[in-house]
Amino acid sequence: MTIWLDGALRDEDAARVSVFDHGLTVGDGVFETLKAEHGRLFALTRHLERLARSARGLGLPEPDLDEVRRACAAVLEANPMPRGRLRITYTGGLSPLGSDRGTTGPTLVVAVGEVGVRPDTTSVITVPWTRNERGALAGLKTTSYAENVLALSRAHRQDASEALFANTTGRLCEGTGSNVFVVLDGELHTPPVSSGCLAGVTRALVADWAGARETDLPFDVLERAEEIFLTSTLRDVQAVSRVDGRTVAGAPGPVTAKAMRIFAERSAAEPDPV
Repeated sequence: MTIWLDGALRDEDAARVSVFDHGLTVGDGVFETLKAEHGRLFALTRHLERLARSARGLGLPEPDLDEVRRACAAVLEANPMPRGRLRITYTGGLSPLGSDRGTTGPTLVVAVGEVGVRPDTTSVITVPWTRNERGALAGLKTTSYAENVLALSRAHRQDASEALFANTTGRLCEGTGSNVFVVLDGELHTPPVSSGCLAGVTRALVADWAGARETDLPFDVLERAEEIFLTSTLRDVQAVSRVDGRTVAGAPGPVTAKAMRIFAERSAAEPDPV
């Protein structure tokens, strides 16, 4: 595997990041994950815009998005594959131990790995931990992912692929790496960004293309929603067939199936929707 690290392509065995990199020592970094199909990235412009927003929110120097584009293209050319997960990681760089940042500048890594196609349906669980919608990192896609690792591990132990969080006020928020949509009385809803959820790229496109409403929803809506689905870069639109012990009958339901079809058609026609 060939990786882009700080301005150049490198073989993965030769790619080295310092043990004093702030992304490693304190999780001081941001990232983006993109879907690559036969060397073509989906929604690159939107992902780069969010990378820059997250970096600003974390107080990191503005990333050189032209360099990031070049890095993505070089990594894809060097690692041909039918379907891949491309990851852009941008950290605080070499820093002293502790929370203070150093002065050498940020670290940029771009890597890709092969992935399969997700199934149309999946199971999820709910977890007792909450998202802090008023926290300093709310809405930022940072590398501080330990909470997600813990929740996802619990989901896997219960034969589920995702864990869903409420926020501190008991409202539906998001998954560890996905946004959530529900159908109520035949209408499609998703939590607003003010809930503390990440402003997902796929979330925004599905909401626009399929006509979802942003709605402040109680967490227990998962117990009565007619349909539930997840969106993310690699899931696209994925129906939920089970939440904890509840089976969601008929998944994917008609609203979800329509959203799946619309997203598949529009994303194929518009590989870089802006």
